[in-house]
Amino acid sequence: MQIAMGSASELEYHLLLVRDLHMLGAEEYQSLSGEVTQVKRMLATFIQRLKAAR
Repeated sequence: MQIAMGSASELEYHLLLVRDLHMLGAEEYQSLSGEVTQVKRMLATFIQRLKAAR
């Protein structure tokens, strides 16, 4: 799960880079960034629950 979280963070960075290079529109960036944020929240919750179950 930690690797998945790292991958999501890497994707977040790449989205910023693509936006800054004007290869992605603002609307597309907002949509994709929001989805990545949602995935990261879900992963964080799952990681916490896994730790609590130990």
